[in-house]
Amino acid sequence: MNSAFGFSQQAEFSFDKSTQRHKGKAKEGEIISFSYGFTNKGDAPLIISEYKVACPCTKVQFPTEPIPSGQHGTIKVTFDTKGKIGYQDREIAIHSNAKDSPSHIRFKVMVDNK
Repeated sequence: MNSAFGFSQQAEFSFDKSTQRHKGKAKEGEIISFSYGFTNKGDAPLIISEYKVACPCTKVQFPTEPIPSGQHGTIKVTFDTKGKIGYQDREIAIHSNAKDSPSHIRFKVMVDNK
């Protein structure tokens, strides 16, 4: 007996908070960190394959092991403010086997050179 149910299993990102703001002003040259907690709300293991950012000033660390259904993980982001002045609004595309890949997270920060 064949079943179509096995083919419909998919991973699904559910971020605790997909957009974050840095409190106060950051000083130009400072490295700022953000953590994005998530849960795999799907019924298949979540596998993150890569991320894409517009600037090499943003680095991302993500779990390299599959995240089982119902389990939690964290994506860590660092932003080097060197040479960045004013309002910064950055988006990161997280590519995975989730049904709506890529998923997007973002952060906002005001960078001051004083």
